[in-house]
Amino acid sequence: MAFIEETRHMTTLDTREPVTAPVLLDYHMNGGYDWMDEVTDRGWATPGMWGAEGWDLGQWPYVIVATRTLEAEDGPIYGFATYVEGDVQTRWYRQQPRCWEAISAEAFGWWQLNGHGPTRLPETAADLPDDLRRPFTGFLD
Repeated sequence: MAFIEETRHMTTLDTREPVTAPVLLDYHMNGGYDWMDEVTDRGWATPGMWGAEGWDLGQWPYVIVATRTLEAEDGPIYGFATYVEGDVQTRWYRQQPRCWEAISAEAFGWWQLNGHGPTRLPETAADLPDDLRRPFTGFLD
């Protein structure tokens, strides 16, 4: 398997607490579907939809979002990473609502860019309604 993850010391973005957590690294050796397989094997999830109605989250296999909850010493931390044609950025949050807010902003940007999202988008991600600020759970119902 490829070297795509390493553990680093960093701070959570919302509370600025020091944590040690995995970071997904850039992945230019294969495509997005291979990256998804690799990160899933390491405990990350790659949800393809976001919001109550399940709008596209990214644009597989070119843009992919991965999420993970990790038990840290002081309680859980919530991470998400974005893969954009091999370039990867990982972020960690102490509070799940802050992580969801960041994922919602990411989704909003892609919905605006590619038009594969809700038709009633507000002008900014900060103005998204509550039903577009949470994971899609439609398959679980």
